[in-house]
Amino acid sequence: MIWSLLLVAMQPEGLPSCDKEKADQGIQQEMNICAANDFFIADQEMNAAWALARAKMKELDKSYADHPGPPEADLRSYFEILLSAQRAWLKYRDEHCRLDGYRARGGSLEPLLVSTCKTVLTEARTKELRELAETY
Repeated sequence: MIWSLLLVAMQPEGLPSCDKEKADQGIQQEMNICAANDFFIADQEMNAAWALARAKMKELDKSYADHPGPPEADLRSYFEILLSAQRAWLKYRDEHCRLDGYRARGGSLEPLLVSTCKTVLTEARTKELRELAETY
């Protein structure tokens, strides 16, 4: 994906640059840095997919503005539901991956486990958000 290539070329602000060669040699600090950078890229891609899904839900809200449903239904908007789901998902991701990192709690491997977990879950969520934007 072009978006991924552009993000790889950018150095994540506040993160040191990743030396893939050293990471491939098993140097833990470099592995941690590279994993953090991978998560940064995945998070940026998810933010782009979020913008698409958000726009689609707001578009649907406009089309249903004249048909809010019965008053007793208390229907929330498409966007409100998406926002609620995303907030819950972010909390889940962060806590789940924190727990995943506890396999090496307090050790130098913990940041790698957390970042890798967040990357995997974020990539999956990105796919879900894109599918929402495309299929609704």
